[in-house]
Amino acid sequence: MELDNNAHSVFLLYYHLVLVIKYRRKVFDDNISDRAKEIFEYISPELQYNITRMESRC
Repeated sequence: MELDNNAHSVFLLYYHLVLVIKYRRKVFDDNISDRAKEIFEYISPELQYNITRMESRC
């Protein structure tokens, strides 16, 4: 666990991203879910964030 800091504070931020669909049908299949995971993992070093857990529930 690495804390961030600035001139007057020390902090650790966690974000929780939830994608909600409008209708009760399967929108993200396994291929789309796998591709989304690849994209998030690819851009994480550039945007300086860590993925601690990623799951999908359909």
